[in-house]
Amino acid sequence: MERDKTHNWTFFSNYGHILLALAQDPEARLRDLAERVGITERAVHRLLSEMEAAGVISRHREGRRNSYSINRAVRLRHPIEDHRTVGDLIDLIDLASSTRRRGAKPRESTSATPST
Repeated sequence: MERDKTHNWTFFSNYGHILLALAQDPEARLRDLAERVGITERAVHRLLSEMEAAGVISRHREGRRNSYSINRAVRLRHPIEDHRTVGDLIDLIDLASSTRRRGAKPRESTSATPST
């Protein structure tokens, strides 16, 4: 996937990108995750270890490969969104993706205008 070089920031951190990638493919290899997110395998390993220590994911060995499960009940960490869970985030992104796959147009943004 070629990225637009004029935009060098995203709304989600690499933690979020890895989490969403694992939600789509729980058996993804470090190499696959690194390529998808655009970071090194070493960085993916570190972030997965941190998410595992925080209880967000669990790693399960299946033969020579790992499989991951996500604890959807874990609350998001920042005070702005700590009223929501990891599962809420995954569902939100999945809803947007499934709407796009069905060909529905995204909702127009609305701006708040002062009432007179």
